[in-house]
Amino acid sequence: MAKKQFKAESRRLLELMVNSIYTHKEIFLRELISNASDAIDKLYYKSLTEKVTGVSKKDFFIRLAVDKDARAFTVTDNGIGMTKAELEENLGTIAKSGSMLFKGEEATDKAAKKIDIIGQFGVGFYSAFMVSSRIRVLSRAFGEEQAWLWESVGADGYTVREADKADVGTEITLILKEDGDDENYSDFLSPWRVKSLVKRYSDYIRYPIRMDMEKSRKVEPPEGAEPEYETYVEEETLNSMVPIWKRQRSRIKDEEYAEFYKGKFSDFEDPLKVIHTGVEGVISYDALLFIPARAPYGYYTKDFEKGLQLYSSGVMIMDKAADLLPDYFSFVKGVVDSQDLSLNISREMLQHDRQMKAIEQRLEKKIKSELETMLGSDREKYEKLWEAFGLQVKFGLYDNYGAAKDVLKDLVLYYSSSEKKLVTFGEYAARMPEGQKYIYYATGEDTGKIDKLPQTEMLKDKGYEILYGTDPVDEFALKMMREYGGKEFRSVSEGDLGLEESEEDRKKAEKKAEKYAGLLAEVKDALGEKIADVRLSKRLKSHPVVLVSEGGLSLEMEKILKQMPGADAGQIKAERILEINADHPVLKALGKLYESDKKQIAQYAGILYDQALLMEGLPIEDPVAFSNAVCRLIEKTAI
Repeated sequence: MAKKQFKAESRRLLELMVNSIYTHKEIFLRELISNASDAIDKLYYKSLTEKVTGVSKKDFFIRLAVDKDARAFTVTDNGIGMTKAELEENLGTIAKSGSMLFKGEEATDKAAKKIDIIGQFGVGFYSAFMVSSRIRVLSRAFGEEQAWLWESVGADGYTVREADKADVGTEITLILKEDGDDENYSDFLSPWRVKSLVKRYSDYIRYPIRMDMEKSRKVEPPEGAEPEYETYVEEETLNSMVPIWKRQRSRIKDEEYAEFYKGKFSDFEDPLKVIHTGVEGVISYDALLFIPARAPYGYYTKDFEKGLQLYSSGVMIMDKAADLLPDYFSFVKGVVDSQDLSLNISREMLQHDRQMKAIEQRLEKKIKSELETMLGSDREKYEKLWEAFGLQVKFGLYDNYGAAKDVLKDLVLYYSSSEKKLVTFGEYAARMPEGQKYIYYATGEDTGKIDKLPQTEMLKDKGYEILYGTDPVDEFALKMMREYGGKEFRSVSEGDLGLEESEEDRKKAEKKAEKYAGLLAEVKDALGEKIADVRLSKRLKSHPVVLVSEGGLSLEMEKILKQMPGADAGQIKAERILEINADHPVLKALGKLYESDKKQIAQYAGILYDQALLMEGLPIEDPVAFSNAVCRLIEKTAI
């Protein structure tokens, strides 16, 4: 029997494909099962269109078997089978796909083009050579009496000869390679390993995938003896066949969703939210999404991988399809199944980004809509979500120069100084009194410390609400937001708070500023480059001094940026302004000192500046000098 050669280009493609195209060798099983499913689909279609008798959908199956001694792995189906010509055409010419011919332009029947066939490129079969030293394909086509055996050891070629086979269908036997230092091919001879691969990649193939599994059972021992166990072999269906996302939503119980989620994504808690959706059109898909109750381990680290599981007609293509989710919704878990995806020849990646982008855009809108509904109808559950994933949404406000801020702005929560709870921007804006120019916010380590900041005194006294941010990203996110509903965001630490004042108050302030102009200039000279200006404050009530900033870099930003790896602390500095309370006794004391002994102003200016730094949560430059200055002040006061 003469060996037939692959065409030169086919031989090179086989070598390239086996060594390069497939990322994981385990993919061979997915490919062979998908091909078997295709073969059954074709026979089932033929039985419907040609009214073939004796063919029933319930009789179709795919069977797997392993023989450890022979190092043989077998995949059997009772699908349509192949003739000698089809074996040579489909297996002898790489990238010649029988499924594509059946489904594509060469199919004359419109119904054939619509049938859901997985295999499109005719190369999936050859992934078996990644793990095999020899492949045998025994096939008998439907309507034929003669069976044929195709054999190959790889790029050297193949043979086809007559053979015996009692039933219609195809049996593919792989003789696995010997184990090496880096490869353990024997792993694929373990039924439990095979079962796990079927569950991962082919759980939703619509025909039963069966395999003999070794099990154990307890044998009643004689009285007084230790319990004994015996092993036995039982055929088991490895796949669930019908994915939950293909079922009618009205017929799925909450408990079923929760069970699927916990089993699929290894969580011990029920999800906070289930989103079950489907779209038909230019790009059709089904999606089953879940919002976890808490952030998974390592979620806020660089090692976390986002992404949804991507299926094509029930076959898993990617475990984490990152392009299906924007980063700010990366906490969402779930599956997306579409038969409209344009796959590459390894079925591991997509050829057309526009398809993924179309799905991603629709999923983004759906997730946003469901979150807004939860926020409005189940505030307690939404706040639990916010506790776990609010930081990620805030990053979304800031990321990519605020490109997604309009998408996310109504999902954001901040703690309110007046409500003493989390509120939305919309709720804040609705309570703003007439004449309030800005949406005020303050950032810091925690809400308790923020609430005591000197900068908040005057605003709270006027009845203005302040949003408190306790995450490092808050200052950046709110700066990027710029405004909400036409109202600009303004930090309580900014130089100008835009507070309205009466003409009488304005004149009093001008008169007092004129009175203490010399003192303020003296303090500014004493502090030198540490500050940009010294002025009387319109925001303080009980505190003597406060530090505020002007320009693009705030004091809070300065603190955060200095903590980043590789930061040049000397180059990161906000434009600081020292404000002194115009109504505080310390100003009067300094005024008297300015008149009697200007030389001491520098010492007191340093104390006030360090005091302002401490209240702002910034480090003082010379703690020893500060301590000594305070001690000298105490000594003078005591005397």
